[in-house]
Amino acid sequence: MRVSGCNCNCGCGANNAANTEMIEKARKIIDSKKNMVGPLIPVLHGIQDEFGYLPEEILKIVSTELNVSLSEIYGVATFYSFFSLEPKGEYVIRVCIGTACYVKGAQKILDKLSEELDVEVGKTSEDGKFTLEGCRCIGACGLAPVLTVNEKVYGRLELKDVDDIIKEYK
Repeated sequence: MRVSGCNCNCGCGANNAANTEMIEKARKIIDSKKNMVGPLIPVLHGIQDEFGYLPEEILKIVSTELNVSLSEIYGVATFYSFFSLEPKGEYVIRVCIGTACYVKGAQKILDKLSEELDVEVGKTSEDGKFTLEGCRCIGACGLAPVLTVNEKVYGRLELKDVDDIIKEYK
């Protein structure tokens, strides 16, 4: 029987209203998908869509509810690049470093973004505003080099474009 808060003995520390609300949202996602064939990936997608990442305390609940080991869940979550175990920034900047983009200077653009935003590739800025990532290909090779900020695509980039792009989001 479920009551408000976490009742699964997972150690998630759900003792406040925010955690209780988060857990209830997660349980609704799990309940809506757990009768599917192979529910794990759809559940993880739903949780990531809701929270922006896969919180550890929620993954413990997924493990219990779906009867899937935490190691299997982490195996799936770390295999697919779509999933994130850490919160992302308000703006996720992905610089394509696939072959076409790399040859046309994408690494220099990625380095400049890292320097200007004071954030390492693969990390989120201290203020939580920007996450900077390198990705293998976004399928816009004709626009190389390319980056995206959330869903917006910027192509045929030059180093001088970086400052204007950052200003757009600061």
